[in-house]
Amino acid sequence: MIREIPVTRIQTAVETLLTEAAYRLPADYLAALEASAPAEPSPVGRQVIDLLLENSAYAQAEQIPTCQDTGMAMLFLEVGQDVHFTGGDVNAAIQDGVRAAYAGLRKSVVGDPIQRINTGDNTPGLIHYEIVPGDRVTLTALQKGFGAELMSRLQMFPPSVGVEGVVRFVVETIELAGPNACPPVIVGVGLGGSFDTVAHLAKKALLRPIGSTHPTPHLAALEADLLAAINRTGIGPQGLGGRVTALAVHIEAGATHIGALPVAVNLNCSAPRRASIEI
Repeated sequence: MIREIPVTRIQTAVETLLTEAAYRLPADYLAALEASAPAEPSPVGRQVIDLLLENSAYAQAEQIPTCQDTGMAMLFLEVGQDVHFTGGDVNAAIQDGVRAAYAGLRKSVVGDPIQRINTGDNTPGLIHYEIVPGDRVTLTALQKGFGAELMSRLQMFPPSVGVEGVVRFVVETIELAGPNACPPVIVGVGLGGSFDTVAHLAKKALLRPIGSTHPTPHLAALEADLLAAINRTGIGPQGLGGRVTALAVHIEAGATHIGALPVAVNLNCSAPRRASIEI
């Protein structure tokens, strides 16, 4: 049976999620950050963790952004195949929601990468759709600051590099990023697919709750191995030295060609702003 959803509902949800994400960090992230403090041997590192928690609490209490870079709006929609949007263009409604949410936030989007003219309202947001069974819409908003985004990397490896090559590439990415991604980071790793889809897998990995593990045992084990290796780099909170360089590594994997092992790494900084709603 078809379920009708007015596009105005999607617009309101986008505005609400982005507005709240700007000043309210996810509970799973805050819990993981707080739990990481006893494992940090560096006094400076522990002080940084305390300051990050204090900043988060202040931002939420005062309803001000946790970070001055309120980033690009990235919207992920899982749309049930029995949903019918009514009352207008759902894409336009999403952009109207972005525009409204950023009325009081920093505008960081330029309409052309060469001419660099600011759009003035942080549109367009980047939209990703996935069709799923059912009659519900799950909407996830990710406010992606570009300090961490600039540290992203992608490599089309031959399969001969194996798991060892994947580990080297991911850890090297963290080492090259150093303090620039504002650690402790959340690491999204995409494996498989093609040149375009592996980057999407890495981005999608950042949407998973911290503390979750991949349902496939060998990928869950790889997540744990990568997290341990990253936290042996000594980069530490905000790059000032220590053990807590990353709070989580999340992997999303897909089928690929026999001649390739695509790997992408996307990082979320110490202000990982995301929020979800089911409609």
